[in-house]
Parts: sequence; C-alpha cells; structure tokens
Amino acid sequence: MTAGGTSDEAVLAEPDDAVLTGLRRHARDLVAELAGPVRRVRLSSGQTVLEVEWHGVAQPTSAPSVAAVAPTPAPAGSDQIVVRSPVVGTFYRAPEPGAAPFVAVGDLVRSGQVVGIVEAMKLMNEVTAESAGRVVAVLAVDAAPVEYDQPLLALEPA
Repeated sequence: MTAGGTSDEAVLAEPDDAVLTGLRRHARDLVAELAGPVRRVRLSSGQTVLEVEWHGVAQPTSAPSVAAVAPTPAPAGSDQIVVRSPVVGTFYRAPEPGAAPFVAVGDLVRSGQVVGIVEAMKLMNEVTAESAGRVVAVLAVDAAPVEYDQPLLALEPA
C-alpha cells in the first residue's frame, strides 16, 4: 500500500494521461501519413493500449477519408451482393500463408464476419460482410493487388 491508501497494482493499472496523449498524437500522425483510408489503428506503450476504429462512413477530422466496407448490390437483374475492397493494396483470402481461407464458395457468412484482408502499407485492413449471405463467387485472386472499391466476393443474400 502507498501512503495514499491505494495499492501499487491499482496505480499501475490506471493509464498515464501523458502516455495516452502521446499515443493519440502518434495515431493522428500515422493516419495522416497513410495514403489510403484506415479502418483500425492500435498503438500500445507498456500496458497502455489505444485502439481506434472507424465504422461506416464516419470520418475522423484529421485523417484521410475512411472507406466503408459495405457491400453494394450487383448490377440490375441480380440479387447478389458484392463485397468490395476498402483500400488499394494486396488482397488475402487467409489470415496467414498456409492457413485456411476466411471463406470459400458455398460458405454462409453473417453480418460483420471477416471474409478477407487487404494489406496496405504494412497495415492489415479486415474486409467484412455487411450483410448475411452465402458466398457464390470469389472475384479477386489471393495475394494479388486490388484497387479501391474493386469487387472481392459475391454473396447471395440469406
């Protein structure tokens, strides 16, 4: 116990305001330097962790525009949903080399489920399904470059 009546553990568990302020500044600087939209940033210093995630089309004021990862309907006459790339980068179907893919043709996916990742500037951006459905086609090649808004998967609505 310290003189103030609190244990050393309790003091260590509380994040230091100076550390949090520094992490916030680093997060702003990092996001401002990136060429494309960012969905999630996680920084840590010791036991203090700062994680920032942008959902939908909300945009932080000091960052480049943030892309929504929402699927968009396929062309007229089709009821399929297309999941598109949130950024320019390299599309990966699996979390790491040699691992099973996140999804395959015929799989049922739920809203919010990770269906792939796009690496951009050494940051892994999760690609999620915004609505439930069955994967009917994988439209992008694994480990291949993709453009912003490029179709990655086609889903049949559940």
